[in-house]
Amino acid sequence: MYLNDNSISGSIPNYLANYTQLTRLHLGHNNFSGSIPPELGKRTALSELNLFMNNLVGFIPRDINLTKMEEFSVTSNMLSGHLPNNICVSGLLTHFTVSDNLFSGHVPNSLKNCSSLVRVRLEHNQLTGNISQYFGIYPELDYMDLSYNKFYGEVSGNWGSCLSLTSLKMSNNNLTGKISTELGGATNLVRLNLSSNHLVGEIPTSFERLGSLVNLYLDDNKLSGKFPKSLGNLHNLEELNLAQNSLTGSIDETLGECFKLRILNLSNNFFEGAIPVPISKLKSLDKLDLSHNNLTGSIPSQLGGLNVLQTLNLSHNNLSGSVPSSFTEMLGLTTVDLSFNQLEGPLPKMRAFEDAPKEALGHNKGLCGNNTGLDCPTMQATDHGHKKKVSFVILIILPALGIMLLVVFMVVAFFCLHKRNPNLENVRPQETRAKPFTIWSYDGKMVYERIIEALDDFDSRHVVGVGGYGTVYRAELSSEVYAVKKIHATEDGEMQNLKSFENEIRALTEIRHQNIVKLYGFCSHSRHSFLVYEFLSGGSLRNILNHMEQAVEFDWNKRVTAVKSIAKALSYMHHDCSQPIIHRDLSSNNVLFDSEWVAHVSDFGTARLLKPDSSNWTSFAGTFGYIAPGIIQLASNKLNCMYSQDLFINFFFVFCFLFFAELAYTMEVNEKCDVYSFGVVTLEVIMGKHPRDILLTSIDDMNAISHTEILDQRLPPPTKQTANEVELLVEVAFSCVHKSPQCRPSMRDASLGLVSGTHAAKRPNKIPK
Repeated sequence: MYLNDNSISGSIPNYLANYTQLTRLHLGHNNFSGSIPPELGKRTALSELNLFMNNLVGFIPRDINLTKMEEFSVTSNMLSGHLPNNICVSGLLTHFTVSDNLFSGHVPNSLKNCSSLVRVRLEHNQLTGNISQYFGIYPELDYMDLSYNKFYGEVSGNWGSCLSLTSLKMSNNNLTGKISTELGGATNLVRLNLSSNHLVGEIPTSFERLGSLVNLYLDDNKLSGKFPKSLGNLHNLEELNLAQNSLTGSIDETLGECFKLRILNLSNNFFEGAIPVPISKLKSLDKLDLSHNNLTGSIPSQLGGLNVLQTLNLSHNNLSGSVPSSFTEMLGLTTVDLSFNQLEGPLPKMRAFEDAPKEALGHNKGLCGNNTGLDCPTMQATDHGHKKKVSFVILIILPALGIMLLVVFMVVAFFCLHKRNPNLENVRPQETRAKPFTIWSYDGKMVYERIIEALDDFDSRHVVGVGGYGTVYRAELSSEVYAVKKIHATEDGEMQNLKSFENEIRALTEIRHQNIVKLYGFCSHSRHSFLVYEFLSGGSLRNILNHMEQAVEFDWNKRVTAVKSIAKALSYMHHDCSQPIIHRDLSSNNVLFDSEWVAHVSDFGTARLLKPDSSNWTSFAGTFGYIAPGIIQLASNKLNCMYSQDLFINFFFVFCFLFFAELAYTMEVNEKCDVYSFGVVTLEVIMGKHPRDILLTSIDDMNAISHTEILDQRLPPPTKQTANEVELLVEVAFSCVHKSPQCRPSMRDASLGLVSGTHAAKRPNKIPK
């Protein structure tokens, strides 16, 4: 009897005991309450009993018949008491999952020799006892989680003999002693979490044999010794956390060989010496925390090459020198902390430093810049001609022009937003507020609490990415994995970016498309506000293209399919929704893939619904490098050329050009903004990198570019049929990045052209077959 995933309430009926031939009973993911009927196991010989995710209380009946039990799951209830001692009396038990309850006492004795076990989950209970004595060797065991209990003892060497084991989690217990070197024998381990215990000694060198390891968490222990070189051999490692231990010596340079690393946390140790330059080779790194150590020397300028890095914490060290100007190339950087060092000089001019709180930059020798409240000293002029003129422009004319630009922008914005859209005043944020988790058909309070619990109250170990207005976590609920975006909050609890939060809800509740990330629910709570999406394990397009092995696996067929999928999603948003939706921030960071390489458009925090009776003018939004040409880009291009010509003439030219040539459409939002961004992303897929040089060329120069030369050289040339499709991608992309919005195709035309294999701008084929 399978009744999982319904909304059945009340107690479990006693009459189920009358079905004497019943062997499989699945009542999971409902709203059953009360206790497990004692009669249920008296007359039946159940082999599968699944009661997970209900509201059951009380004990497991003592006289329940377990003679044929193969699967037993009561996860996520409120059951208490002791676990049944004879749970594996038959020797057939494969799945034993009782996590997220209130069970106490010892682990059942029958589990020690239960060689049939495949999956065991005991986490989040109050179980106790010596963990070294309760478990044996299990040849079929794949998953074992004993976290968040009161176990003590040592990490037994028996686990190293479980050759099928892929996940071993024992965090947040009272384990002591050294980590057994025999653990290195479990060569299929993918996840190992021993954090938050009292383990001592060195990290075993035998860990170099764990070549499949993806996640290694040993943080919050009492481990000592030097950084093990053996970790450099773990080439599949994506997350490494050794924080809050007593590790010494220098950070070994072999760490730079772990090319897949996304999260690296070595904070709160006693590491010394310089920051290893090879860390700059970790192109997939999005979180780096080396804080609270004794690191010295300067910050390597090569770290600027970590262009997907989002969080950087180097605080509480003895670093000296200046912050490298190469940091401006770190386009993904959003959070930075350099406090309590000996740094000096100007800060890089980028959003991460401009938005950083002063505490994150304080207690240094002499950092200067807008965010520190200290002006950087001006360069003394040695040339009484040209350099005097430069200083005069920088100190007097630039601020004056900046103030004039700001005033005019404010006037124009006020006029456009209030004059052209008289209904704006009637819009209130409260209108988009909805009951928490209204999209899910579950009890909101229950799901809220389980998400908080699954993420350990938003512990950083579950972080998979940090964005402009929220942090994304990986949450596992009842064997299902979800992505949870927690909205940034201020110290007083107020939610930041309320409009982005509401925009994303408004947009995604209007959308149902296979190539757009699915929103399952949201919660607006005084303590935590977050959105819950489907979890896409393939990662972002940017990370894939920046990772050598993944980029090669992302072959031409997959790339063509991905671009077509993105085009379909945007065409649906622009032309098939009851009210057109403009994304406004399409970039390679906001295109995610599932495990089957299916592309999904994500991150709708800046999305905007277009209203037919509105002028649709708005403030600036988007990611630099993907925004259609406007004031900011043109001004930047002009200012880059100033020092090669007369400064005053250039400034006058730029000032006039900005106001009279570009202002008319810079703040207006229409679907052609997304079309341009789509063209940039398409070229990025084709080239394997951002097409910044191509975007700076004129249309004529662009059409003269050899298509063969811009193909990603990491892939072999496409075959004949695929070459035609790639050629079409190039043609469509070039038409989409046209400087004039009127010359760009609609997303419907672009999508239909890619599907049908024709395009209006098609030229003779330039890609060899």
